[in-house]
Amino acid sequence: NTVGLFPGSISGAIGYRAELTGQRARVLRLGSASLIGGVAGALLLLTLPKSAFNAIVPVLILLGCVLVILGPRISRRVSARADARGGLPDHGVWWVWPAVLLTGVYGGYFGAAQGVLLMAVLGIGVADTMQRHNATKNVLAAIVNLVAAIVFVFVAHIDWSVAIVLAVGSVVGGQLGATVGRRLPPNALRAVIVVVGVVAIVSFVVKN
Repeated sequence: NTVGLFPGSISGAIGYRAELTGQRARVLRLGSASLIGGVAGALLLLTLPKSAFNAIVPVLILLGCVLVILGPRISRRVSARADARGGLPDHGVWWVWPAVLLTGVYGGYFGAAQGVLLMAVLGIGVADTMQRHNATKNVLAAIVNLVAAIVFVFVAHIDWSVAIVLAVGSVVGGQLGATVGRRLPPNALRAVIVVVGVVAIVSFVVKN
């Protein structure tokens, strides 16, 4: 799945390239966390049974959904505290980097709904618009999926016929998602993210 889906993550990031303007330093900083996390998650998947963390996955996604909903309120409090200390750094509060790292581990291991968790982290810890957060999220998810895919290509068996079909579909989906997503107002985009998270939870529970 990861090998087939990473082209879609890159496609979505390209679709949001306008919103990435001025975010180079932030993306490089947080991208390093995603890189490390993605490799760690992929290696964990190769050494541990995927069932090892089955119980916690729905909880994490649900937590991400709740934080996306409450994000604006929590973000205002975080920003107010930061302003009292001299302002919020462009890359966000101190815990954003380790949170992105842990999300990368999750993404490299499971992949499902890592975007929901990233949007929750960015929405609360980084002062910017939701559309620009979505652009950053796309790049970070693409990094996680790419490095995890590289690990799997070298050390795991890949069904390339399935991977190619997934890749084509994910590229088209990434472009369509970016086209539609960029036109949505913040509350509508937030609702879409929560719906994606809920669907991921239901799908995961049914399959496991």
